[in-house]
Amino acid sequence: MGVLTAAARNPILYLPFFAFLVLATIASPPASAQRRAAAAAQTQTPGASYEEKKRQANDIAVSVVVSGLSCTCARFTEDIRNVVNDLSPDGIRVLPVLGVGGLQNVNDVLFLKNIDMGVVDEDNLRLLKQKDPALYANIEQRIQYITKLYNSEFHVLARDDIKSYDDLRGKKVNFNLKDSQTEVTADTVFNSLNIPVQRSYYDNDEAIKRLIAGDISAMIILTGAPQAALAKLKKEDGVHFLALDQESLPNHDLNGLFAEYLPAELTHDLYPNLVPEGTTVPTVANRALLVAYAWPENSEMYKRIAKFVEAFFSKIDQFNNPSRHPKWREVNLAAEMPGWVRYKPAADWLAAHKNQPVSANADGTAGLSTAELRLAFDKFMQTYASASGGKELSPRDREALFVRFKESLAGSKATQASAR
Repeated sequence: MGVLTAAARNPILYLPFFAFLVLATIASPPASAQRRAAAAAQTQTPGASYEEKKRQANDIAVSVVVSGLSCTCARFTEDIRNVVNDLSPDGIRVLPVLGVGGLQNVNDVLFLKNIDMGVVDEDNLRLLKQKDPALYANIEQRIQYITKLYNSEFHVLARDDIKSYDDLRGKKVNFNLKDSQTEVTADTVFNSLNIPVQRSYYDNDEAIKRLIAGDISAMIILTGAPQAALAKLKKEDGVHFLALDQESLPNHDLNGLFAEYLPAELTHDLYPNLVPEGTTVPTVANRALLVAYAWPENSEMYKRIAKFVEAFFSKIDQFNNPSRHPKWREVNLAAEMPGWVRYKPAADWLAAHKNQPVSANADGTAGLSTAELRLAFDKFMQTYASASGGKELSPRDREALFVRFKESLAGSKATQASAR
């Protein structure tokens, strides 16, 4: 006979047994109840552990303001976060922050609390000084660059009835969001060409819809190619890229633009659906930089950003990976930016690590140290100088020549490898 069956038949007989069970349950609560009690006991004295955790979380965090999610800068910052992040108490944590882009990113680094770094464009300091010479008189001492990241190509996508920039005169053209880097650079380009247009300020997705529908004649995006949304388009959508060169615009003087921006091109490899194989679309590009506020050297923020620089620079080889953005092939940590001051922790790292890689690319310069790159480029420049009669180079010409230098160096390394 079971105990419960017997109890049901004669409950008075088994009252002592049930009393024992109740007392045992009270005396020995379940394991889950014990854990809750232990947790409650810990929360009664949170002081030291809570404050310590709070301090650790803030001590390792640095923020980077970027533009929209579709911007190459956002993808780059995500790549940096994925490679650099170390959430240990003595690590470093990168927090991407969505901003507006353009001149606003510079202002956010300069004025906004809790914004430590930002991705901005090379022409921003010059444009801000033109905008307000008094306010931004010494901006290069307050906002300094850590490294150049990539080139942002100037994309103008137009309907098929638009054959050149001149055809856009008086037409509706989207300049991306107001105060974005696209709007800032597009304003410079169209003012230089003296081509007035009806400007709109839709985001990229909305602009693409309106362009295909015929509501606007063209849209502009300044970003590192390939731009994901544009790469999905095809000729059947009735759109194409406009060329920005002297051949396409014979009645315009482009020297001013070419002095400010880099020569660039959109290729079939970048946009196979929009650029026919064997052809390219000439354009210009701006250089995107990672910048920081120039905190005093004895400040906590200076030390925190210096820790980030150490973690980022020392892992540059890890960005040569198919899972990272292809624009990492353009990154050379040692690249100099005329008109900008190098952030001291970055300059110190480059000086102290002359024999370590400074590039993530795989085009023949990967793995070269700063000293090796400098030596190779100096030799290349000596050859060029003798061939050109010592002609002085503009920053734009020097950048174009550096591309040729890397191609030459890559070919040299390939020849050496095949001879082994």
